[in-house]
Order: sequence, then C-alpha cells, then structure tokens
Amino acid sequence: MAPKFGTSGLRGLVKELTGDCVGDHIRAFVASCDIGSGLFVGHDLRDSSLSLAEIVKNAARGQGVDVVMCGTVPTPALALAAMRAGAGAVMITGSHIPADRNGLKFYTPGGEITKADEKAIVAAVGGSGRSSAQGAVSRNDMVGNAYADRYISAFGPALGGMRIGIYAHSAVGRDLMCDLLRVLGADVIELGRSDHFVPVDTEAVSADIRTQLRVWAAENPVDAIISTDADGDRPLLTDAEGEIVPGDILGQITGEMIGAKTVITPVSSNTGVEVGGRFADVARTRIGSPYVIAAMEDATGAVVGYEANGGFLLGFDAMGPAGALPALMTRDAALPILGCLSAARGVGVANLVARQPARFTAADRLQGVDTTRSHDFIAALCKSATKRADFLICMDGAEASLDDLDGLRITLVDQRIVHLRPSGNAPELRLYVEAGSKQAASETLASGLTALREIFGLGGQSS
Repeated sequence: MAPKFGTSGLRGLVKELTGDCVGDHIRAFVASCDIGSGLFVGHDLRDSSLSLAEIVKNAARGQGVDVVMCGTVPTPALALAAMRAGAGAVMITGSHIPADRNGLKFYTPGGEITKADEKAIVAAVGGSGRSSAQGAVSRNDMVGNAYADRYISAFGPALGGMRIGIYAHSAVGRDLMCDLLRVLGADVIELGRSDHFVPVDTEAVSADIRTQLRVWAAENPVDAIISTDADGDRPLLTDAEGEIVPGDILGQITGEMIGAKTVITPVSSNTGVEVGGRFADVARTRIGSPYVIAAMEDATGAVVGYEANGGFLLGFDAMGPAGALPALMTRDAALPILGCLSAARGVGVANLVARQPARFTAADRLQGVDTTRSHDFIAALCKSATKRADFLICMDGAEASLDDLDGLRITLVDQRIVHLRPSGNAPELRLYVEAGSKQAASETLASGLTALREIFGLGGQSS
C-alpha cells in the first residue's frame, strides 16, 4: 500500500517512503501551503527517521526554503517552536505504529494542517514545485527547553512531594519529561528504557504493557506512572496501582482543571463529558485532530479539544496553578499528564478518576485487516439490521440507535456503546466500547474482538 494521508499526516511502510515519494510531498507542501519564514524539521527515535529528516531538509532547501533542523524532539515542542517563529514544520514520526512504518506530520505557522490543506498537498504531488536558489540550513537545539519552560512557568512546584514513575521506552521526549517532572518538584523513577523502537498506542495499550505497568507499580511505590507515545503528543498515565487512566478521562479532568467552557471531542470519547453540566457546550467530531481543530476554530471563548487517545489541544490562553498557560493548537501529551497529576496531588489519581461520571471505555485493534475489507464489512452492517443483530449476539446486546459519523457506532439498549472503525493510515480495524463499569467495558471489548477475529479469519491475532 502506497503512503497516504490518514488522521495524523502521511503514513506508510518505510520501504515505500522513498526519496522520490518524500521529496514530492515536501515540494507539494511548500507549493500549496503557507510555511511562513521557513521550515522546522524534527524526528522521533525510529531507525528510519533521521535519514527521512535529511530527505525532507534537502527537498525543502531545493525549493529555496530556509530549514531549521531541530533533531529528536516531541511533536508538540516542534510545533510550538515553529509557530512562535512564524514558520511551518515537518515532524518525521509514525507515532504509535510499528517500526517498519513511518510518516510525516505537516504544520503551517498556525498549527496542524487542515483537511483542506491535505487535499491541496495531494493535488500538488507530482507538480514542478517552485524554482529558486538553495535555502539556508541552521540548527536549533533549544526547542525542547522552550517547550518545558512553558510548563514550568504555568505549573511551578505543583508536583512537590509526588513520586512519579516514567515508562521511558523509546519515546522521543523521555529525557525531557524526566527533567520537567523533577523541576516541578516530583521524585522521578525511570522505568523500561529501550534501545529499540517500542510502538506504544495509548488508545489500545497491549496486555503485556498493562501487566508490566502493574508490576512496576507494585515494585516501586509511586503516585502514578506516566509515558507518551513515540512522538510525545499522546499521554499515558496510571494510578498508584498501575491501572491506566483512559485518555478521554484525562481530557475531562484537564479541561475542568484549566476552566474550559467548551469541549470539542470525537465520537470515540466517552459520554461522561456531557454529564453534570461541567462544561457549557460539548461538540462531537469525526476521529482525528484535524476535525477537532476545525471545530475548535469555529468555537469561541475558553475552548479545548481532546481525543480518546489523550492528545489535548488548548484553544485559549488559560492559567495553570502557578501562572499563564498560552494556547497551543496542536495535540499535546504534557498538559493532560501535568494537569491530572497536579489535580491528584494530595488526593490520589484513583480517587480523582472515581469522581468522574461512571462511563468507562476500552479499545483495541485487529492488525492485518485490509482497509477495503474493513470498509465493506462496516458498510454491510450499516445496511442490514439483521447483520448488526447477528454481530451483537456475541456481546449479548441489542441495538437501540446508530451513528455513522465516523465508522459505525451502535448504542445498545443497556447503554453500552460498540464502535467499529477502519484505521485511516494502516491495515487495522479499531473497536471501541463504552459501558457503565470497567468490567463491562472489558468484557464487551473481549467478546467483540473474538467475534471479529473469527469473521476476518485472524485466529488469536490482535494488537
């Protein structure tokens, strides 16, 4: 499958992200989108990312664009630096997908590209680009520090007295996050650093990683364990027992902590955000940060956005516990981590989560499912009530209502929710569930995955 745009930029197999392919997309980006004063380039820790960064640099310079090489930095840190400089940016990362894949995330001086920008880039691929002299190249090694300073100013000593474990794995911001937590007053224990790439999907954390987190929590008394995905725009946070807090719960807590009035979130986030009137307005979108950003731009006032993977977008100038926290219109992992930890200080993460409405989500994915097969399967379910009923038998459920905004989301008569959606950039089929208890969510997910494996002939394969 050739590289293509999904919900988080251009993605594809490393062997297909050739010099010609990447160069064509960079020339198309430069030709069709505003890049302001130049292009900032960063990358994650995948083996393939450094060489792809060089291709991006050379292609941009060949179009007369001045390039600032920023090295290994979290995606939101790169975006923040570029926006402050009035420049565009390209982050080389495949986020949570396996090491045999990689990708490019594109930014204009205003933030993440829109779906309209994506269409313009795709339409311009193969064009002649612009002819000019070679652009200049420079280096900026302070991007991570500037990103950390933003949170130091806003949170001060907010984590004083807390003991935090950090699952380092191969996350590009692991050292930066360790240093930041310490400056904010926490005692930090590093766990699980890896020299090889580990694909951590914060929305569908593998059973092995979940077990390891519980073991670490038992062996190392902590208030919480934190981590991110590979490029630092999706958070992972556990309580003191090593139990993961779902990303949409992190979003709810963080939004309330900073005084948000309007919340924009995809249909995959749990429905507890609408309970209790904590927010004046809640709007739902399709899955993917470009859709969340588009809806945020149409809103006014104290607006935030977040996804079920925990990535958080701040759309207004807020206040942290110690000072100002300027808006940052790109998906970020640090804010929900720090926001929830500071709110849990003296209370405990588990108690903080227990105060949220009793709606629990769980999600996983089946890998190796061709996108066409996924779409055909979901289309058949949409057309046939009988086929939906047959599928729901495995979960002991009966249909109450449907939502086809993004994939197929079925609300059951007992208020459980079952949501099927093909991945936008990999041969995967996602299953999201919601229920009134953690056990019911877990059991519904397991039953649904078992049925899907049988339908697609995958045996025991999952994430």
